[in-house]
Amino acid sequence: MHDIADLEARGVVGVFLASAEFADAATAQARALGLAVPHVLVPHPVQDRTDDELRRLARDAYAAVLAAVTRS
Repeated sequence: MHDIADLEARGVVGVFLASAEFADAATAQARALGLAVPHVLVPHPVQDRTDDELRRLARDAYAAVLAAVTRS
């Protein structure tokens, strides 16, 4: 989250990804940092997934991430 805040401060568009389980914590941290960037939630859990499962999660999130970084 701090990395996204730093990038945004430098004018680089950012989006954060979080496991759906941590949606409230991610939103609270973004608010605490004064960070107004979009986020994309992926199904929980992420750890212990196979490479193929992680690739599927990435493919499934791709459109939402693309939409978030190309926002006006």
